Amino acid sequence: MLEGVVHLPEDDPRAIAVVAHPLTTMGGTMDNKIVTTLSKTFAELGFAALRFNFRGAGNSEGSFDVGNGEVEDALSAVEHMKDEFGHLPLILSGFSFGGYVQARAAEHLHPRAHKLVLIAPAVGRFAMPPVPHNSLLIHGEMDEVIPLSDAMDWARPHHLPIVVLPEAGHFFHGRLNQIKQIVLDEFQGCCL
Repeated sequence: MLEGVVHLPEDDPRAIAVVAHPLTTMGGTMDNKIVTTLSKTFAELGFAALRFNFRGAGNSEGSFDVGNGEVEDALSAVEHMKDEFGHLPLILSGFSFGGYVQARAAEHLHPRAHKLVLIAPAVGRFAMPPVPHNSLLIHGEMDEVIPLSDAMDWARPHHLPIVVLPEAGHFFHGRLNQIKQIVLDEFQGCCL
């Protein structure tokens, strides 16, 4: 059983967003400020957004599984949201380790997720798969956990653009409003 929180828009949802948190073994949970900001932003955009705890985090059952079980958790969260809201367009989003998990989860979805939103994905620490060219990648210039150079090395062969926030570190202290605005700009007025 996974613990989660659903953020609902004011009207009927036009899409589903599933948001994954950073590394459980480093204290990551669904209450992370970036995960919460993303979930609230997606609800503001008219999406039904689920943030959830991976196995071993918060009140979710199980224990950390180095990404394999967490991919299963993400896929279970997607299925739960589809059961609740039907087959609306799907956005997978994650911060750090959560970005790695969502990139892997996207490979298992048929049809694929309509969009990936990855904040400081854990490239260099985990074997990140390629992601669709329309993925939104946001990274801090001064990221002390996942260096920008690692993100660029991963993105370069796939020709993926990265939105870089100057002087931002891994946890984007004082930069949450910028992340929110980038996500709003990406999806407002867009038909998924």
